[in-house]
Amino acid sequence: MALPSTMTALGSEAPAFALPDVTTGDVVRLEDFADRRALLVMFICRHCPYVAHVREGLARMADDYADADLGIVAISANDPADYPEDAPKSLAEEARIAGYRFPYLFDETQEVARAYGAACTPDFFLYDADRRLVYRGQLDGSRPGNGVPVTGDDLRAAIEAVLEGRPVPEDQRPSVGCSIKWRPGNEPT
Repeated sequence: MALPSTMTALGSEAPAFALPDVTTGDVVRLEDFADRRALLVMFICRHCPYVAHVREGLARMADDYADADLGIVAISANDPADYPEDAPKSLAEEARIAGYRFPYLFDETQEVARAYGAACTPDFFLYDADRRLVYRGQLDGSRPGNGVPVTGDDLRAAIEAVLEGRPVPEDQRPSVGCSIKWRPGNEPT
């Protein structure tokens, strides 16, 4: 069942994180991106058809912004006990196959996903240089089966605004995807 993002309040501060990268084993922290003008935090996973639909678009976007002053990090918080495709080893394989050029982190405790207000996969959070939330919403209007091409236009427009020092429009549409697969008893209230 499709679930929209919660649309965390604009201006919210980026919550700290220190999570292992599934491809390297290195711990990646929020402060590792302190020198970047913008930071994109994406909550994604392997099994979700909404993420599979935009996988190539995410890899293309990372390639397009490889030389920009933008940090990009992906986080998977799904319970791998019920969703083995979202276990770290499988996520590392996905990162290699998809050609992701960004750290792909695993949030085993799901505390980081809760702190960000992540609700679905994919869920996107773009922060400015002060690590204040300036965009939360959809990649673009494409969804599995709707025939709209994956362009990333909505998110790319927000990224461009931040990189150019312009305000990001506050008229933002929620992302839609599969719900975060919370461990039993760990669901947000």
